[in-house]
Amino acid sequence: MAEFELEVLQPERVFFKDNVEMIVLRTIDGEIGIMANHQPIVVPIGIGKLRIKKDGKWREAAIAGGLLEVKNNKATILSDAVEWPEEIDRQRALLAKERAEKRLEQKLPPDEYERYRAALYRALNRLKLAEENKEEI
Repeated sequence: MAEFELEVLQPERVFFKDNVEMIVLRTIDGEIGIMANHQPIVVPIGIGKLRIKKDGKWREAAIAGGLLEVKNNKATILSDAVEWPEEIDRQRALLAKERAEKRLEQKLPPDEYERYRAALYRALNRLKLAEENKEEI
């Protein structure tokens, strides 16, 4: 299968950089799959899983949103938070979930409500991925 370059960048590190066969991730409009020679696009990424296929094997990471750019057979992802399952601190994610749930029970201005709702989705996404991959860690 043809490959393309994937670079996943966070503010503090290069999370992933290698040639891959395919990636699948959630955009704000739904799930998208990218393969070699994909048409150029720039799309916002939603909270969810980043699935990477390399050498016929899939690997998943939790991603907290960001931006995907594809051009010239290269995909670049910019995100504040991307984690492999083994990097997820389950206790920290559980505390973040509880904190967000508690705040969402209160009457909040719309901007604060959206911020805590996103925090809850990020925590749930991290917990789900950690749970799904518990046997592999």
